[in-house]
Amino acid sequence: MEVKELLNKPYLNEKEVAAITGRGISTLRNDRFCRRNLPYYKMGASGRSVRYKTSDVLSFIEGRRITFDEV
Repeated sequence: MEVKELLNKPYLNEKEVAAITGRGISTLRNDRFCRRNLPYYKMGASGRSVRYKTSDVLSFIEGRRITFDEV
């Protein structure tokens, strides 16, 4: 699925987030373990299915924007 299509989904799994952000799945898992960066949801009876809100992913990306002031 293309990134454009993924952005229309309300929630994304870790593979989809990795495709959009360029971060590795292991990095996303480590971030969850350390409770940093992207907020996430645990789904299902066992709580093993993880989902990220698309708007949170986009906010995460925008929050890392670097701009250069013109002098």
